[in-house]
Amino acid sequence: MVIFDQSAVIPYRKNDDGSIEIMLVTTKEGNWTIPKGIIENDLSPRASAAKEALEEAGISGKVKKKKVGTYSYKKWGENYCVKVYKMKVKKVYSKWDEEHFRERLWIPIKNLSKFIKHENLLSIINNSFKKNLNHLDEHK
Repeated sequence: MVIFDQSAVIPYRKNDDGSIEIMLVTTKEGNWTIPKGIIENDLSPRASAAKEALEEAGISGKVKKKKVGTYSYKKWGENYCVKVYKMKVKKVYSKWDEEHFRERLWIPIKNLSKFIKHENLLSIINNSFKKNLNHLDEHK
C-alpha cells in the first residue's frame, strides 16, 4: 500500500481580545480545510507546508518547529498521511497562485466545527490551541 506524505499548516492570528482565528481554504471539491500538500523532495515538511500556505491561501508567516499532530485520509483510492504544524500569519497577500479556484476565510476557532468535517483534523486544531481556548472561557 502506497501512502503519500503531506504536510499542512494551521494558519492563525490572535485578535486584540486574545481570541484565535484560523484561515481556511476551499478544496477543489468545495470543502473547507487548512493549506496542505505533498511534501516536496527538496523541502522539509515545515518548509513544504509554508510553500503550500503561500500557494493555496496567499499567506506567509512563522511555522512552529514542533508538529502538533498527524492525521490520515483517503482520496481517489489513495492513502495520505498529513503532518500538521501551526503557523502564525504575518502577511496576507491580495493576489496568490491559486486564487482563481480557492476561497479563503478567517474563522473564529470556536466556529470551526461548522466548516471542517474531518474530525481528526478538527481535534488536532482544537487541541493545539487548548490553552488559548481555556483562557477565553475564563474571561466570559
